Amino acid sequence: MDRIKDKGQRKDIKSLTLKELKIEMEELGEKPFRAGQIYQWMHQKLARGFEEMTNLPAALRGRLSQEYAYTVLKPLRVQESSLDGTRKYLFELGDGKLVESVWMRYHHGNSLCISSQVGCRMGCAFCASTIDGLERSLTPSEMLDQIYAVTLLTGERVSNVVVMGIGEPLDNYQNLLKFITLLTDENGLHISQRSITVSTCGLVREMRMLADERLQITLALSLHAATDEKRRRLMPVAKRYSISELMEACGYYFEKTGRRITFEYSLVKGVNDGEEDADLLAALAGKCKAHVNLIPVNPVSERNFVQPDTKNVKGFKNKLEKYGINVTIRREMGRDIDGACGQLRRRQRALQ
Repeated sequence: MDRIKDKGQRKDIKSLTLKELKIEMEELGEKPFRAGQIYQWMHQKLARGFEEMTNLPAALRGRLSQEYAYTVLKPLRVQESSLDGTRKYLFELGDGKLVESVWMRYHHGNSLCISSQVGCRMGCAFCASTIDGLERSLTPSEMLDQIYAVTLLTGERVSNVVVMGIGEPLDNYQNLLKFITLLTDENGLHISQRSITVSTCGLVREMRMLADERLQITLALSLHAATDEKRRRLMPVAKRYSISELMEACGYYFEKTGRRITFEYSLVKGVNDGEEDADLLAALAGKCKAHVNLIPVNPVSERNFVQPDTKNVKGFKNKLEKYGINVTIRREMGRDIDGACGQLRRRQRALQ
């Protein structure tokens, strides 16, 4: 059994499945039903510590505190958009490291974009998250508690979860799978797999591994260019995997899961927003039956990229649609509150 431990070698109890927790209780000499009570407190009632678990004997609560680490993220800052009500949360982890989560209200429910790592080592040229590199990956409980903390702070249920914040989720593969298992468990928040989106910059081996899991999540590929040469300029990972390899992995994912891939495509003025770019992108999307999500690039002070004007964005969309491609333009939310991944974290670190 995978036992994630803190520096004091205490097991991370919030990262345990109910089955694993039952085994732990047996080893402590407790009745199996105690595992169900603890699990409910953690994943349904969203308790912020063992002391809140009032139907457990005081002696057991004390022992749990000694034996197990209990992950609770500390909210440091929140920014709320005056334009659309989007909220961006900066959380401090137990070791003092920082991650971001973005809460967005839509007519179909509330979405939360969460981080999967502290920093990122993928090096994408238009992303603030990767500027300082990767510090470490998040545990399943640290990914979960972004959702739990925001649920408690807003008083509203999160309907859709997007693993598209700081970090490359497939670079934290095993913890990501454990997180999805816990999040979708009927004994926890029981969020549907179809309400979960996982983004990747294109780690082909892990994409195929994920396909073999046959989950019903949505996989979003950060494509951002339709030629290898141009993609290598924007994304170092393209030096490892060609677009042809990526497209084969996308086809494999669809074959195994029946789930259509989404192509995330950040439009950068003068870089990947021309007519030829649209033609080539349409050919790739058509072959994979992919949905295309166009994203006018978020300006980042450390980068020189700027977004095309609205007319050019709509023209790019129209060209794709003429080829029969299903395409949307991502609604810009939280632009007035450091909406791009990693910006708030970098600003906070500069103040420390």
